[in-house]
Amino acid sequence: MLALRLARGTHPLVLLRRFMVAMASAGVGFLLLCTLGHALGHPEQASGSAARLLWCVVPLTAAVQLAVAVARTDPAARPQAGLSSVGLGPVGLALLAAVSTAVSCTLGSVFALFAFLCLRGDLVGVPYSAGVADTLGAGQPLPYAGVPTLLFVVPVLAGAASAIALRPRKQRPGAAPEPQQPAAAAGEPDSARTTVSTGMPWGVALTAAGIALGSYAGRATPSSADGLLPLPGRLDTIPPGVVGGWMLIGIGLVLASPGLTHLCGRLLASGRPGALRLLSGRVLQEEATRLGRPLGVLCAVASGALAATQLYGTALDSTGDRPFGPLTGVGAALVMACATATVLTVALETKGARSNTTAALLRIGASPALLRRAAALRGAVMVAVLAPISWAVAELAALPLSH
Repeated sequence: MLALRLARGTHPLVLLRRFMVAMASAGVGFLLLCTLGHALGHPEQASGSAARLLWCVVPLTAAVQLAVAVARTDPAARPQAGLSSVGLGPVGLALLAAVSTAVSCTLGSVFALFAFLCLRGDLVGVPYSAGVADTLGAGQPLPYAGVPTLLFVVPVLAGAASAIALRPRKQRPGAAPEPQQPAAAAGEPDSARTTVSTGMPWGVALTAAGIALGSYAGRATPSSADGLLPLPGRLDTIPPGVVGGWMLIGIGLVLASPGLTHLCGRLLASGRPGALRLLSGRVLQEEATRLGRPLGVLCAVASGALAATQLYGTALDSTGDRPFGPLTGVGAALVMACATATVLTVALETKGARSNTTAALLRIGASPALLRRAAALRGAVMVAVLAPISWAVAELAALPLSH
């Protein structure tokens, strides 16, 4: 009830972020229900239904990551004197943010169920189309226990992940938290330096290992359309080695991105920098861990999308038929939207964490135009560095499978 009362007086931008979480939960819930409908309508294709369920892990992970990022920027999760006086300390605020996240995800799951039932024809009497009826298993009774179980996966995981991310962390003896950091980020400087110094070599090694594994597994892949990494609709011929290689590539990009972000900041601030380059470089170095990880996820998603587009373009040119089902576009768009929204949300979080520093710069005479140019320079540098890397990784990952 307290979470609902706080939601009534929140800023429209906060409500927009919660709405994004609800829509992401609705998309994942709809994909899970479609998997259930396919399993009910095609009991002879048990392996295909299981593979569809495994593919749902990708949008599920993206939605949970977005929910955690939004929970970290939620004003209700920050320490406030009024809430502390009634006993809502750091632990209570973390639980409150987790409950708010779970409520938003639950609303999205309810919307997903409504859309699923309408398309099946359970509410309107007639399925949307014959193809949709076959995909969603129209006419088959839904299990009473299976539907709530699938719909509560996203709220439970998102709420638990938000509570873990916002839990109060113990400070080392003698180490004081930085005043400009929010409570959820206290205690991060040591781990940030460790991640930046050790993450980049491990990320490069894992990316190279993933490309090598995908190349080795792709040698035994048939050249027909059925063997070109089929997504929902034709999943029974996917090479497990290719999936493992792409997973290693994604993990490697996530681990290497904080180091790349920190390196970009050092390059900007090197030599004899002016105020613009110095400010941009220092901010990138300070926010390398917090901003680098979501950027790594976005690079991994973009690389996978580019590689899949190249592979499916080859299959389309050779056969004239697309080797994936109708829900693949929904899942891919959902993952890309969640990854992009997470990066934007984390960027807003870092801006809020630097509010004291920004106010100090304005007091000593820095113009708002200078701060805007510094933000634009940071964005341009990161795009100029990460976009070619994502394209190169996608080309190397798709090269063995495109022949």
